[in-house]
Amino acid sequence: MFRTIRRELNNVKQKDPACNNCMGIWLYYPGFQAVLAHRFLHWLWKLDLGLLRYLTHFVARFIQYQVKIITGIELHPAAIVGQNVFIDHGAGVVIGETAIIGDDVTIYQGVTLGGVSTKKEKRHPTLGNNIIVGAGAKVLGNIVIGDYVQIGANAVVLKDVPSNSTVVGVPGRIIKMEGDLKEAIDNLEHNNSPDYIGLTLEKMQARIEELEARLPKN
Repeated sequence: MFRTIRRELNNVKQKDPACNNCMGIWLYYPGFQAVLAHRFLHWLWKLDLGLLRYLTHFVARFIQYQVKIITGIELHPAAIVGQNVFIDHGAGVVIGETAIIGDDVTIYQGVTLGGVSTKKEKRHPTLGNNIIVGAGAKVLGNIVIGDYVQIGANAVVLKDVPSNSTVVGVPGRIIKMEGDLKEAIDNLEHNNSPDYIGLTLEKMQARIEELEARLPKN
């Protein structure tokens, strides 16, 4: 338990330059509080006590609801959360029951890892390792997000995303970003997401100018 707490504290200190001391993390970091509570609640949820399983599920959901009131983060006890997951600010974050989050994932405020099905099945996304999910992004459905993926702010992701990619726009468009993306994610440089719409408009403008140049001049 103490090893887990130490690891979570170090993770916050490494990823947030505004962090000055451990006491501040305990008191003012809702992402740290929510993830730490989830470690216990997930263990409680998975505890196999026969008929008492319904009681442990009730207790886990009840405590999780109190955590949501305090932190503004709704993280279902059944969700699987890897190591070094950092939820920055956290307000409005929703992570569904069958979501799976890998290691070294950073999630900003307003993110939803949601479902698009009402069936009793895997209906929430699976995130790999070393991922940044920008503020307000929505990742919906039983889809897989590969390793070293950067999801831009307010993107809506509805399909699988291969590793070493950037996703921007509504709906999310995949832009392959080999090489430099690993360094950008390690340094949390999510402000470097490409402007897909802007790039498209620039290409269209260049094509229009090229076609106009071919027209005969009167």
